Amino acid sequence: MAINEITDMTKSEQAYDGDQIQVLEGLEAVRKRPGMYIGSTGPRGLHHLVYEIVDNAVDEALAGFCDKIVVKLLPGNVVYVSDNGRGIPVGIQSQTGLPAVTVVFTILHAGGKFGGGSYKVSGGLHGVGASVVNALSTWLEVEIISDGVRYYQRFERGKAVTELIEKGPAPEGSSNGSVICFQADPEIFKETTVYSYDTLQTRLREQAFLNAGIHIELIDERDPEERIPEEQKFERPIVNSYCYEGGIREFLA
Repeated sequence: MAINEITDMTKSEQAYDGDQIQVLEGLEAVRKRPGMYIGSTGPRGLHHLVYEIVDNAVDEALAGFCDKIVVKLLPGNVVYVSDNGRGIPVGIQSQTGLPAVTVVFTILHAGGKFGGGSYKVSGGLHGVGASVVNALSTWLEVEIISDGVRYYQRFERGKAVTELIEKGPAPEGSSNGSVICFQADPEIFKETTVYSYDTLQTRLREQAFLNAGIHIELIDERDPEERIPEEQKFERPIVNSYCYEGGIREFLA
């Protein structure tokens, strides 16, 4: 076969036209190219999931509505993050006709950080964080307390599998806030889905120093054998609390 025939065949096989342009619906793009959103699908990306949810809670603190964040590692390497902020909005979002919480977890670039006065400063991925975590989790559940009422919704691999459910009155004396639980998807994080307590501890301690007065608690309730080898020697639970009224000055001291 002549060289020019081989070249023509290669060009034909590598045709680039309209059929090569893919349109991914919803959060498919995140699952197809997760590294674009969290950097990697190794341990660094796995821990980034936690940072994104915590950063959203820190944003509530920076806005003046939250002073306590609790992060738990539960059996099965399930992550639990709670805050006593305003609670993710549950009203209908006018552009989509969906509850705002559903929009936050299922649509990229949906959030309160693009204007409108909800947040003057923010540390998360600007409307991408919650939906990316949802897309890369086997399942995610959110519970919100708002104006004395409890709300709940469940998602699986980025898609809502329940409607936003009103679960009745909140426990007496409870404040507004959000609780998010999720389990990283092993189809995405093939290297590991096991979190390092030490890695999370370092990041959360830094957040406490950077944001004076915020109380951050990290609790590991996993069975020792569910942890990384270096941390299996510790009994459960492991509990650490961080709150630095002096902020960065205290860190420097």
